[in-house]
Amino acid sequence: MATTQKRASLEGVMPFFIVSRLQAALDFYVGRLGFSIDVCIPQEAPYFAIVYRDRVGIMLKEIGEDIRPQPNHTRHGWARWDAYVYTPDPDALFEEWRAKNVTFHHPLEDTEDGLRAFEILDSDGYVLCFGRKR
Repeated sequence: MATTQKRASLEGVMPFFIVSRLQAALDFYVGRLGFSIDVCIPQEAPYFAIVYRDRVGIMLKEIGEDIRPQPNHTRHGWARWDAYVYTPDPDALFEEWRAKNVTFHHPLEDTEDGLRAFEILDSDGYVLCFGRKR
């Protein structure tokens, strides 16, 4: 008799970005992209935060001047994404952020690898791609 084992599900992933200045990163993600602050610690002089928008979270940590952000594109130009974020309607998201004067690293397009997507650079140079399969 065969047994069936229920497979555990995965519910999301949360990138962890080292940032130059936590406040600048929060200003970008909250003020420009519409994320909300879930965690920001310690209360006095915070250095760590988690921001969320819908089911997408990003951890941000300011470590100090000797530990700097290192986005992927600074190591490999062809491997530039630091995070890919699925969105069912990249066109609507692109228009929302365009109306807020967000600067795009690559505009909304149908890509060679089968995506409808666009890219932004955050305040520390991390490249985030937002899209879906065509």
